[in-house]
Amino acid sequence: MQGTEWDHRLVVRADGKNLIGHAGVVLLRKIADRVGLTRALTAALPQVTGPGRRDRGMALVQLACTIALGATNVLQAEQLQHHWRRLFPCPVSDSTLRRTLESIDGPVVARVERVRAAVRRAVWTLLALRPGGFPWISVCGRVLAGWYVLDLDATIVTCTSRKEGAAGTFKGTFGHMPLGAWVANTRECIAMLLRPGNAPPNDIADHKTVLAAALRQLPLPLWSKLLIRIDGAAFSHALLDHLASLTTSRRRVRWVTG
Repeated sequence: MQGTEWDHRLVVRADGKNLIGHAGVVLLRKIADRVGLTRALTAALPQVTGPGRRDRGMALVQLACTIALGATNVLQAEQLQHHWRRLFPCPVSDSTLRRTLESIDGPVVARVERVRAAVRRAVWTLLALRPGGFPWISVCGRVLAGWYVLDLDATIVTCTSRKEGAAGTFKGTFGHMPLGAWVANTRECIAMLLRPGNAPPNDIADHKTVLAAALRQLPLPLWSKLLIRIDGAAFSHALLDHLASLTTSRRRVRWVTG
């Protein structure tokens, strides 16, 4: 093999050409199986019996992957599964996806929440055991070793039609304003409260609800250190008092607000 041919086959160029933007969904689809999320969701979701039944845990995972691919409704999700047949060998129809979502009531949501927390604990254990250890974030050049950082923020999701909950936002747009919580160490969203577009960004009850849901998802060890970061929406006596009450004899909580 000539040197020029060898170079042509091995050199990776960052010129923005011949890119495959959807390649990352392969990892998303496969990791759900490897960490046991698909199997756990199957046990948490109500299943149907009879010929031609579909695994609803698998259906939910495939739906999440198609959303990452760009699907905005269940019909597009079905079409993308057929387009990516090697990744989704058993595409799920839009009607099955709709029935799967309709079967998720309050008790099922609670079971799915417990499943997510259990799988996250296993994944975080693997992260801690890797050569680089658990990812600690760096602020102003200082590594916050041993600190788990939780970010809360509201985000505006715009839409152009009268969808359920869509309303005018305080920034003059139209859509929804969910309130979410993200772990800065691992960059994962662990809690999300769906809210209409006219929901106040500094609602104390909503922040308490998201904080409670986020704490249930965090597999924190005993005597852990947690840093909570919220923008100006948290600057109220009631919410600051609530943040102060989160510190226990086995968990140290500090916070930064706008």
